[in-house]
Amino acid sequence: MSEAHTGLQRELKNRHIQLIALGGAVGTGLFLGSASVLKSAGPSMILGYAIAGFIAFLIMRQLGEMVAEEPVAGSFSHFAYRYWGRFPGFLSGWNYWVLYVLVSMAELTAVGAYVQYWWPHVPAWLTALVCFVCINGINLANVKSYGETEFWFALIKVAAVIGMIAFGGYLLLSGTGGPQASVSNLWNDGGFFPHGVKGLFMMMAVIMFSFGGLELIGMTAAEAADPQKTIPKAVNQVIYRILIFYIGSLVVLLSLYPWSKVAAGGSPFVMIFEQIGAGFTAHALNFVVLTAALSVYNSCVYATSRMLFGLAKQGNAPKALGSLDKRGVPVNATLFSAVATFACVILNYLLPGEALGLLMSLVVAALVTNWAMISLTHMKFRRAKAGQKLVFPSLWHPVSNWVCLAFMVMILGILLFTPGMEVSVYALPIWLGVLWLGFRMKRAPQPDAELARQLP
Repeated sequence: MSEAHTGLQRELKNRHIQLIALGGAVGTGLFLGSASVLKSAGPSMILGYAIAGFIAFLIMRQLGEMVAEEPVAGSFSHFAYRYWGRFPGFLSGWNYWVLYVLVSMAELTAVGAYVQYWWPHVPAWLTALVCFVCINGINLANVKSYGETEFWFALIKVAAVIGMIAFGGYLLLSGTGGPQASVSNLWNDGGFFPHGVKGLFMMMAVIMFSFGGLELIGMTAAEAADPQKTIPKAVNQVIYRILIFYIGSLVVLLSLYPWSKVAAGGSPFVMIFEQIGAGFTAHALNFVVLTAALSVYNSCVYATSRMLFGLAKQGNAPKALGSLDKRGVPVNATLFSAVATFACVILNYLLPGEALGLLMSLVVAALVTNWAMISLTHMKFRRAKAGQKLVFPSLWHPVSNWVCLAFMVMILGILLFTPGMEVSVYALPIWLGVLWLGFRMKRAPQPDAELARQLP
């Protein structure tokens, strides 16, 4: 759908797209979720992040191929709708919306944990409420406000992680990190696999949570200036971000202090610097991880509103959610998503100690569905484009698609045998059934006239 037809404004510049893509890749999953991974997998978590990151990159290339070819609102929901069928479009769109409502709730919950590092008596629900109001206010202004806010949020993360790697490297090389600081920490304290390969294998689902958000690149296409250049560039840089921000930071981090002695609770990034005596750095990093959580939530608000807008244009969501104000902001879709996300405040009030773990397991199950739909839709897309020259072809089609799908099945198996997380797998068929009933019960779909003309 054209810009003139949708009313969305192409105000996201190349610098916005690059930092938005980065913002989706560095958040709570790395800074806070890595705590449980470290406990179970030890230094082998580095290998786990490398494997999951490679799968994420393959999927982003598949999505990038479709988005560069057709930069439209609704991203992969549009492609599933057009190249696969009405129900796949309905399913992928609503599943993505629910996924990012859940991610929003997880990030708001994490914000509470970071604030409690400084002020332990501040209830998590209160912090979540304040951030909820502020971030939604920014997104209701205009897309440029979102882009600018996310640019600076992400820039803080980028500068901080690079600074942390540089500072940690200095501590290691200069010997000022203390007698315990040594690269040998990666294999001395119980070995690289202190709990065996199984310890790492069972953590792959939690590791995968860290990479949820990369597909936000596709959601920016309808509001990106020159998307056929900016989107491929952003996708290709994913692999470098993974190497620097995940692998690089974890290698430095785990070299500074024996992994088994890291204090429980909070972010390992903060705790390790605190334990080696770098108090100021620990406080600065806590500010950074707080900013990271706000950054991801900011992106979630954007993603959920644009997906609802795309669904409304397809006829798969109430027509009112497809309306825009004079600034080109889908206000109704933003407010509808905000109401759903507000459940996070209630959840943190009722289950302050259990909210994050429950949300993370539900997010991973929804993320598996989301990524599997991208790979399956891409195969349908490639079949429809057979013989045509593509702007940004993916890697190793169709082998990479089947590898990604096998990985998703493996993640579901891990969730099923992980105590406390199996509920997400049991809930998955129920959720798919609810979506099917919703699709069958809704009135005959009346997609946007221009989109209807594009359907095969």
